[in-house]
Amino acid sequence: MIGTNLRGAYNGLYSKKQLMPVRIKITIFFTLIMFLLLSLLCGVIYYFSYTNRIDKIKTHLTSRTLTTANLLSQPSIFDSAIMSKIDGATAIELKNKTIQVYNHLNKIIYSYHDTAGDSLQISNDILSEAKTKQSYFFNVGKKEAIANYYNNIKVVIVASAIDEEGRSNLRRLQIILCFGFTGVIIISFISGWFFSKILLQPIRKIADEVNVISAQSLAHRIKSGNADDEWNYLINTLNDLLNRLQEGFEMQTRFISTASHELSTPLTSISSQLEVSLQRDRVAEDYRKVIQSVYQDVRHLNKLTLTLLEFAKASGTAGGIEIELIRIDEILMRLPGEMIKFGEHYSVKLEFEQLPEVAERLVVFGNAELLFAAIKNIVSNACKFSVNGLAKVKLSVEKTTIIISIKDKGKGIAENDLSNIFQPFFRAEDSRGISGFGVGLPLV
Repeated sequence: MIGTNLRGAYNGLYSKKQLMPVRIKITIFFTLIMFLLLSLLCGVIYYFSYTNRIDKIKTHLTSRTLTTANLLSQPSIFDSAIMSKIDGATAIELKNKTIQVYNHLNKIIYSYHDTAGDSLQISNDILSEAKTKQSYFFNVGKKEAIANYYNNIKVVIVASAIDEEGRSNLRRLQIILCFGFTGVIIISFISGWFFSKILLQPIRKIADEVNVISAQSLAHRIKSGNADDEWNYLINTLNDLLNRLQEGFEMQTRFISTASHELSTPLTSISSQLEVSLQRDRVAEDYRKVIQSVYQDVRHLNKLTLTLLEFAKASGTAGGIEIELIRIDEILMRLPGEMIKFGEHYSVKLEFEQLPEVAERLVVFGNAELLFAAIKNIVSNACKFSVNGLAKVKLSVEKTTIIISIKDKGKGIAENDLSNIFQPFFRAEDSRGISGFGVGLPLV
């Protein structure tokens, strides 16, 4: 049943329908990270390329205005025709150049155009901005323009041009970035798909290993590697769980087998005695002996049944046990009267030493009846195996620890039996002649 439940649980957790969404999520997450990183990288590259182009054209246009301003500052050699020839002969990589000079009244005093009729309509606002800021960069259609104010000659010189090569380089960069971005995203998705498969492969192997485990093969363990990683940690954790399940399952099997045997023995005895007594008529004394023997078996059976019920109650889950505050000294004071019920020669001597002045230090969280049952079983064992039937129970408190010690004058337990004393129904060879079922210490 345990193996079936395990198989069903792991089939539910690691079925193909469950794995596929996880694989897709890992792939999408990996691709999304690459998308964000590439977006940031491409954005930075494009931004710096764009600003570099703008800075470059500003430098070219400013150079043209500065040349014109130098000539204007020398009235003796200034001549419009000569200026036009100089501007026309200047070869720079910018196209459709225009140069316009405005005086302090915002009137054009000089202009040059690569193309006839290609003049700029400059508003007074732009001229005012140039006078205020000394230099003002702006766009006019496809052209970039700069207006520089030269205070020494009181003029505003506007130079403009079309940066065809710069724009062409920027477009090529856009195409390269788009294709590179798309290609890397596709590669990231494909590699993420295969990466997630490799990442989830150990879980698939673990699930396949667990699927072969059943109640008949609880000894099977998942193979672990030597790597100190999360997968190996998971495998070791599952193997530890399987060890505990196997131990519990084997203990349950032994308990059921032994309990069945112990219960069947008195029932068989009762059945046999009644069957023999009914084979022929007998005198009243014979029937009395049979009834007396059956009565002893019934008491034995009743005591065994109550012990098993008590054992089952103590083995329940912690959530089903009522926990409350209890005084440990009050639990111990019930022992003397309880031991008399086990036998008239049983006795308990209580010794309370080093008890705190504050009674709250003797209070613990627990279930009063189960705790009493645990202590009672140890004390009854001590009385049963003690040569004088006496058990000494001492209570002491050291700092935050409550100590209960139980002593007797018994023969003790053989060293080779110590590892089995908590197994249900286990009894040492030298104690089989003494009444008992072997569930006292497992109950404790």
